Amino acid sequence: MKTSALQQAIESVESLPIEDQEILLDILQKRLQERRRTNLYQEVNEIKQEFAEGNVKFGSVDQFLAELDQP
Repeated sequence: MKTSALQQAIESVESLPIEDQEILLDILQKRLQERRRTNLYQEVNEIKQEFAEGNVKFGSVDQFLAELDQP
């Protein structure tokens, strides 16, 4: 039976002492937070760029839904 890379990683982590597992978990959580923060920063910059270019429209929810229905 072929073991997935994820399963191999889990097994490797489980073989570590608990203190090392806790350190690894802390590192991974901080890296995930940083990735989310970076992604959010990029999205905000893209939205600012679109707004500056005049590509952002304002309106009500009904107007938005009506525009989605148009071909």
